[in-house]
Amino acid sequence: MMASKTFAIITDIHSNISALNNALDIIESRKNVDQIICLGDCFSLGPEPEKTLKKLKEINNCIFIRGNHDRYIIEKLWEEELPTLEGMDPYDPICKAIVENEKWTAEKIGDEGVDFIRKMVISHREILDSTLIEFTHAWYQRDDHPPSIEEALIWKKHVNASIKNIDKFIFVHGHIHLPRDEKNGNLTIYCQGATGLPFDKDTRGSVAFLNIGEDVNWEVIRFNYDKDLIINRLEERKTPFYSNLKNTVKHASISNK
Repeated sequence: MMASKTFAIITDIHSNISALNNALDIIESRKNVDQIICLGDCFSLGPEPEKTLKKLKEINNCIFIRGNHDRYIIEKLWEEELPTLEGMDPYDPICKAIVENEKWTAEKIGDEGVDFIRKMVISHREILDSTLIEFTHAWYQRDDHPPSIEEALIWKKHVNASIKNIDKFIFVHGHIHLPRDEKNGNLTIYCQGATGLPFDKDTRGSVAFLNIGEDVNWEVIRFNYDKDLIINRLEERKTPFYSNLKNTVKHASISNK
């Protein structure tokens, strides 16, 4: 009998506690979930890192994968002479504000949060019969840019050389905050978008379900959450970069004004 497994996936929460709670409620309502996967970027750029940490630690049966913003916290990015991220100009006021947000977030989650991040993995791989699934924040070689289809095809070739009898390759990532469903032969790349901070002009959060059995089924559920609560908390806490983040929550697109 062919193996079957259902994964529930959350990603890019960015301490949007309202979206996280709603995503977990949806997962809880499903009776066939075998494994929860969190693809990272859990805390930075949102108003409720402390509550998010508490909630994430309560989840049973979850594999936590580290995102680039999680890495910035444990590396103490703000202590570098000219801190930068994702190729940004270190003198750009936007870059400086995001770096300050990383520092603010680290202070809020404290040692408990840093320890939680340190226990995260870079990627997670499962093989079910002849299907290989790779989960990572962006790419196992880097955490701030997902693979092109060409890069993923090279990855598939390398995997094929060491693991035989794989008929389907599935690569699941987060990071881009935009949906992705790209296929080339027996390779498929999926991204649901973001649970807590979408960029696709659809303000709803997302949770994904991946079922591997005789067929592969990818399902993305978009859901509403209390956006006013998150916007108000950003305003109340005056988190670094909060004005831009309020617009992103409100419009589900990047706003640097």
